[in-house]
Amino acid sequence: MTAQHERVWGAMTEEQSDGVLESGREEDSASPGGRPPVSGVAVAFGRSLKTLRTRAGIDREALGKLLGYSASTIASFEQGRRIPPPRAVDQADQEVGAEGLLKVWKEELEAAQYPAFFQGMAQLEKVAAELLAYDTLVVNGLLQTEEYMRAVLGNRRPSVDAEVIEQRVSARLARQAIFDRRPEPLTSFVMCESVLRREFCGRDVLRGQLEHLILMGQRAHVQIQVMPLDGVENAGLEGPFTVITREDGKRFVYAEAQGASALVTDPKQTVLAAARYGIIRSQALSPRESLAFIEKLLGEL
Repeated sequence: MTAQHERVWGAMTEEQSDGVLESGREEDSASPGGRPPVSGVAVAFGRSLKTLRTRAGIDREALGKLLGYSASTIASFEQGRRIPPPRAVDQADQEVGAEGLLKVWKEELEAAQYPAFFQGMAQLEKVAAELLAYDTLVVNGLLQTEEYMRAVLGNRRPSVDAEVIEQRVSARLARQAIFDRRPEPLTSFVMCESVLRREFCGRDVLRGQLEHLILMGQRAHVQIQVMPLDGVENAGLEGPFTVITREDGKRFVYAEAQGASALVTDPKQTVLAAARYGIIRSQALSPRESLAFIEKLLGEL
């Protein structure tokens, strides 16, 4: 664990822990052996769905066809082992004649689809005026293609259940709605060159991911920069982190390592993290140079 992470996690055990909004570990929200986590909200929704479906005289296979899912997926929804996306909730409400009884669960279901340790961060992303992210291992989740997401999750050890992967992919794709908000928040992503060279996902998937980064980097409110491996200065050696500023000016720092995370609110730490990010950004290739560099890597694949 890096010095930065020691400071972040150390804050959780000291008396100054009021500077940590929340913290946790991934296993807090996952069952042993990588089986799908069972959320109380998901179970309650599933029971309601099953009751209303049965009352409407519709079997799982028929409802699945109406919603675009298999009967086994409908069963997973009803048993609370998988969380349906908002669109599926809306459709199910209509098809079973729930008259809004299923729709009222949407907000709670949306929060429950994320690991417990990430729920606070997911909510902050929705109200961010500015988001600054430095990544050293994989492409930031907000910029990942669906295929890249599956490769990242598929490389987890211990391995995770297929339904967990589907749930995490769905949740990660939902987070990318941040780029469709109006007004769109200012976002800046700096990633280590090594992130762009890792082929754990396979060349075809990596190629698609690099193409996606080039497209995203052309958006007015999105800046993508690369920290070159041959750079003589790098203020980001303490590890990845994200700085989020809300519209009211309140700033937060999120850090994660080895399945543990912390969302920090202490003003001193957030100011230092933002300053550190500014230094990192100045040491990285410019956005224009970075897109040219990514295009060069794409041409080498």
